[in-house]
This record gives sequence, C-alpha cells and structure tokens, in this order.
Amino acid sequence: MSEGGTHTDARLVLARLPRGRGEWVVSWLLAGTAASVVSVFLCILASLLHRGMSGLTLDFLLGVVRDAGRSGGIGPIIVSTLWILGVCLLAALPVGLGTAILLAEFSASDGMLGKVVRISLDVLAGVPSIVFALFGNAFFCIYLGFGFSILAGGMTLACMVLPFWIRAAELSLRAVPNDYRLAAAALGMSRHRLITRILLPTAAPGLLAGLVLVVGRALSETAPLLLTSGYVTRMPGSVYDSGRSLAVHIYDLSMNVPGGEANAASASLVLVVLLVVLNSGMTWLSERFLHGRVLQV
Repeated sequence: MSEGGTHTDARLVLARLPRGRGEWVVSWLLAGTAASVVSVFLCILASLLHRGMSGLTLDFLLGVVRDAGRSGGIGPIIVSTLWILGVCLLAALPVGLGTAILLAEFSASDGMLGKVVRISLDVLAGVPSIVFALFGNAFFCIYLGFGFSILAGGMTLACMVLPFWIRAAELSLRAVPNDYRLAAAALGMSRHRLITRILLPTAAPGLLAGLVLVVGRALSETAPLLLTSGYVTRMPGSVYDSGRSLAVHIYDLSMNVPGGEANAASASLVLVVLLVVLNSGMTWLSERFLHGRVLQV
C-alpha cells in the first residue's frame, strides 16, 4: 500500500472513533479558526471587488499611466512588477535552496557552521524593510552602478526573502523521513541522486509553501522598491530600466495622488488576482513535475 493510501486509511479510522465532548469542542474551535481566516480574505476581496471592479477593464490592464494614475491603465506597472519578481526569484531560489540543502544534509545540527548561518538568518528575518531599502540603494544602485533599476529592486527583494525561503526549505528537507535516506544508502545511491530524485520531490509541498510566502512577500513590499527600482511608470525595455511595481503604484495613488483611490482599488484587485494566479500555477507545477519524480530513482 502506498504512503498516501496509508495516511488516508489512518484518517478514516480516526474519523470513526467515538469522540468525547472535549474533542468536539476542539474540533469546533479549529473549524472556527479556519473559518475566520477565510472570512478575513473574503471580506478583503469583497471590499476590493466593490470598490475596484468597475474600473477593471481591458484598457486599464493594458493602457499606460496618465494624469499621475488618475486615468489610463497599469500595463507598464504589471510588466515592471513581473520583471522585478522574476529577478528576485532567479537570484533567491537557487542560493536559498543550496543553502538549505547544506544546512539540512551536509551540516550537523549542532555544528558551528549551522549555528552561525541560522543565527544570521534569524537576524536578517527581523531586519525592517527600510533597512534593506537603504542597503539596496547604497550597494546595488550606487556601489555596483545599477542605478534606479528593476535589477536593483529585484536583487534587494532577493536579499529580503532569502531568510524565509532558506528556513522553509531547510525544515521541509528535514521533515523527510530518515528511512528514505537509509534506503537510498542501502541501494548505493549517490548523494546527488538522493537529493534530486528523493528528497526534493518528497519535500515539494513544504518547498511550495515557502515559495508562496516568498512570492507574497516580494509582491507586497514598497519601501525597498521606492529606493531601488524607482517611480517611473513607462514601459521598461530591460532590467536596467527603472520601473514601478504594483505595490508602489497602489501606495502612491492612495497617499500622494488626490482622486486616485478608485484606480488604487482596481490595482489592488489586480495584485490579489496576480497572487492567486501565481500560487495556483506553482501548485500545478509542483504536482505535475515534482511529485511524480519520487518513483523515478
């Protein structure tokens, strides 16, 4: 019987067991907690739909910004956002995954290297975003000469999300049962094949959860991008051009542009939809390309 079937049978057996009053109370509390989380999301979504759905047209999605955002569309803003996110993921994912593999598979849990790296990650995770903004402006924009550009913004975001991605990936790899490693060693499997064919596909759900957090954090940041990628609303021609992200555009319309609240609500709705689409796409890719590789050893 497969591991998934075993887990399913165990849940069915537990579901048939008689429950006491305390268990029912706990079950209802857990259900209420889950319902409250869903309710918060639905309330936010309902508010955005009420305020921004009327302005969500094809011209708004593809048009250029006019009159400081009071009219026109957000076509260049969407392109800049996707480019910034792409630079961030291309820089952060391989570095973070490699570090997580090092911590989980090649470094002792009580070793000096692991302790130093984990303490550094915990400190970086608590650093305010404005500090990353100042660092990105000084290092990427000035020292490396990138200027206010999509490349500088994406690299700054990569530095911000690395701690969360590394710790999520490390915990996912450590959660893989040691029996898998012992079985691979008994078969004479190399460490590289064990990691690529067994550990990574098995840890795919946890890696996906970490990736979702990374994408959400990257798309929602404003301060780091204000000082690195800039305010420019024109269509970017390359990663060396300045570009305004959706989060920065929403902030600017809400705080600095009188009469821009309606378009800010529409842009916020686009940002939420973009998050849902990206998360759904990552879930599909995980199920399509990763889960099936567990058996291909």
